[in-house]
Amino acid sequence: MSAAAGDMPSAAGAAAPGRRGPSRALGGRARRLAGDLLPPLVVFVVVIVGWELVIGMLGIKSFILPKPSEILAALQANWDVGYSIWPSAQATLIEAVGGFVIGTMAGVAVAFASARWLSARNALLPLAVAAGAIPIIAFAPLMNNWFGVLSPLSKMMMAAVLVFFPVMANVTRGLTQVEPSALELLRSYAATDSEILRKVRVPNALPYFFTALKLATTLALIGAIVGEYFGGVSLVLGRIIVQSASSLKFDATWGAIVMAAIAGIVFYLIVAAVERLVIPWHASVRGDVS
Repeated sequence: MSAAAGDMPSAAGAAAPGRRGPSRALGGRARRLAGDLLPPLVVFVVVIVGWELVIGMLGIKSFILPKPSEILAALQANWDVGYSIWPSAQATLIEAVGGFVIGTMAGVAVAFASARWLSARNALLPLAVAAGAIPIIAFAPLMNNWFGVLSPLSKMMMAAVLVFFPVMANVTRGLTQVEPSALELLRSYAATDSEILRKVRVPNALPYFFTALKLATTLALIGAIVGEYFGGVSLVLGRIIVQSASSLKFDATWGAIVMAAIAGIVFYLIVAAVERLVIPWHASVRGDVS
């Protein structure tokens, strides 16, 4: 009886840390994330300050390379008037997100077909590689002709073309390159193909999928902006870059470029955050928690 009573405090003491475990894990993950973000922020500040000082000391003309302070002033002056950089960034981001979704859905569908049927893989993989090898500017006139030069869909399809290949290639690799021992174990339990797909292949493909998505965030913005170069409505970042550069307003040009870069960074961080939530069991995320 006394031995059982003596064991009770230790059991309670063991249970208490278990209850605090999730909060400690989240706190450790937040601290690790802050630690990961601090060095890039420090480098960014150093680059901006050095950029400002070097241009001032060398006397470089603003039409060649404006100072960060001049770019910031141009952003403020053209935020919602003039070139209207903020509404244009919203329109471009919508096109990029639309192309991201279309390209991702098409890439995943082709990847599942390629992983399931060898004949489909032999037929579709060369076409996907060929589509990925064609210069993106070659698609712009075609997309404008098919979907309309003023339609956002033509820019979405430009972005989708760039997104499709990395998503398809990575997901196909994740679905097919599975540990043979895991397949043998499930087959020894008479698992069906659908059960193997759900329990082994899809979890194995998720890290490949998110790697492709993080790459696709920047590719989608590139596709949308390149499509805008070849015509469209005026309130998009691609048209602002063309028009301001033609008018020698290079501070506004750099302002639009900075907005595109910020949109790409935010887009990437959103996908990275979703990755941490969906695959907390992956090695990279476990390392963040520890």
